[in-house]
Amino acid sequence: MLKIYNSLTKKKEKFNPEQKGVIKMYTCGVTVYDDCHIGHARSLCVFDVIRRYLEFRRYKVDFIRNITDIDDKIINRAKQLGVSWKELSDKYIKRYKKDLESLELEPVGFEPKATENIKAMIDYIHQLVNKGFAYVTDTGVYFEVRKFKQYGKLSGQKIDDIRSSVRIESDENKKDPLDFALWKNAKESEPSWDSPWGKGRPGWHIECSVMSQKYLDTETLDIHGGGRDLIFPHHENEIAQAESLSGKNFANYWLHHGLLTINLQKMSKSLGNFVKISQVLDKYPADILKFFYFQAHYSSSVDFSWQKMEEAKKAYEHIKILKEKLENYLDKKNILKVSASKTSSNGQGYQESFINAMDDDFNMPKGLAVLFDLAGQANKVLVSDDKDKDKKLMTYKLTLDQITGVFGFSFLKKKLTGTSKEKIDELIALRNQYRKEKQFDKSDQIRSQLLAKGVVLEDTKEGTIWRRK
Repeated sequence: MLKIYNSLTKKKEKFNPEQKGVIKMYTCGVTVYDDCHIGHARSLCVFDVIRRYLEFRRYKVDFIRNITDIDDKIINRAKQLGVSWKELSDKYIKRYKKDLESLELEPVGFEPKATENIKAMIDYIHQLVNKGFAYVTDTGVYFEVRKFKQYGKLSGQKIDDIRSSVRIESDENKKDPLDFALWKNAKESEPSWDSPWGKGRPGWHIECSVMSQKYLDTETLDIHGGGRDLIFPHHENEIAQAESLSGKNFANYWLHHGLLTINLQKMSKSLGNFVKISQVLDKYPADILKFFYFQAHYSSSVDFSWQKMEEAKKAYEHIKILKEKLENYLDKKNILKVSASKTSSNGQGYQESFINAMDDDFNMPKGLAVLFDLAGQANKVLVSDDKDKDKKLMTYKLTLDQITGVFGFSFLKKKLTGTSKEKIDELIALRNQYRKEKQFDKSDQIRSQLLAKGVVLEDTKEGTIWRRK
């Protein structure tokens, strides 16, 4: 039974989607004014695993993630660089798409841009004004926070406490400093769109309320996710807008991941202490960055260092090496195509342990622990005389593939020039012949030759198996 920690209720709850077997999930995406950093990558990878796991559990997942391509940060950065806001956002959307490809993430159902949905936002704001939850001023349209009696329910704050503890942008046109902009009238030389209130652009918060409901075709989302830093004011304001308009729950389950830090300080573009995704992927494959993330629970903060990346690499390689050993052994035995229906209870036991771990609020560290338990047992069986050895190893491989598939590990192998699988097998056969003839110098030369090309040989009772270094 899947249980999720719900940030709204502050407790772990049994998960029940609105529609049986179907999950409508939305997460806040990137604001495209600079390159993405590995804090963004953590969010992307965490929700990729959550979606993969839900699909593994036989749910149909409709997953939407937005792109904010008009915003104060974009406008200000474009002015600094002397380029148009459109040129800037287009540039970083392309970079973002490249990062997604490099991270080897599954595509979401749709990734709408804010600027593609201006009309829908205007219609939404117009309805809020008509219902008395928003008002028009000389500077724009504002949501009247005190009209929404449940304001603060996600962040667990009372309105008067928020006012005294949070820095709020002052504007004499607002009825209350807490009121937030739904529509901002354009200043000179700023990008703008026509509206009933004059030329301007939408506020940040309205984007997600509109696009999540529009593209998921529902007034109530099953899951809304994002970073913990978005709880207030962004997600709080989304709730106020959406529930004032519909009178229904905006999202039944709110999932918030912890932040990624460097030297225990939040990683952010504004602080300038961020590491770009591309900087890490230049040194490590995406699998190792994911492994680093998944060693901590998604709700916990994670402190990044290059040393921790090296530790993640060593741990990950245990799994990668086992996968290659299993594939080479089973390929040699010509049993790689054994039906998954013939798996033994041993393999099913590991799968059950994995499900128990992930059903407990997507506990990825425990899920990885199951993977290491499986690896330890599989390595023992590989060197054993077990009469069911082949069947068990096939079972372990199938279970390993299922679990690593949920984590999104691809185990990409670098192509070795002039060292195809056929060539490796040919050299191993020649080496075996030399060993039979007791020409050990020549057999050792072949081992060294392959090692220089990144191929490691291991001699077992069933013969020689190989893996890439």
